[in-house]
Amino acid sequence: MTIQRMDNVAVVVEDLDAAVAFFTELGMELEGTQQVEGPWVDRIVGLDGVRSDIAMMRTPDGHGRLELTRYHSPAASSSVPQNPPPNTLGLHRVMFAVDDIDGTVARLRTHGAELLGEVVQYESVFRLCYLRGPAGIIVALAEQIG
Repeated sequence: MTIQRMDNVAVVVEDLDAAVAFFTELGMELEGTQQVEGPWVDRIVGLDGVRSDIAMMRTPDGHGRLELTRYHSPAASSSVPQNPPPNTLGLHRVMFAVDDIDGTVARLRTHGAELLGEVVQYESVFRLCYLRGPAGIIVALAEQIG
């Protein structure tokens, strides 16, 4: 048996509205929002008394989804260090293909994004960069040029 697809990647954030605005600016579409709580959620995540809001974001092609989650209870815990470098064990980054990397970076900066390094060109194929996005996650962008 094989998997059917990767359904989504979840990111826990402090400010759900700001995270939705960031990923909307990137070009994702808000699929829906919902508050989740109750024994079934507690059993899935292994925590007691879960109450959280989620926003499901979808890529324009409909194939990729990002679940943004804000925990009301229990309170979200911070990772150490708060803004881990790209070589930290665990979730590394989320990468998106874009058609205009410079314009995308400029728009995302208005939502607090910061370049980790700089926009670079890989051979004659891609322009690439890493940004720090909501909740300190690394968002990578790739613009195909060749």
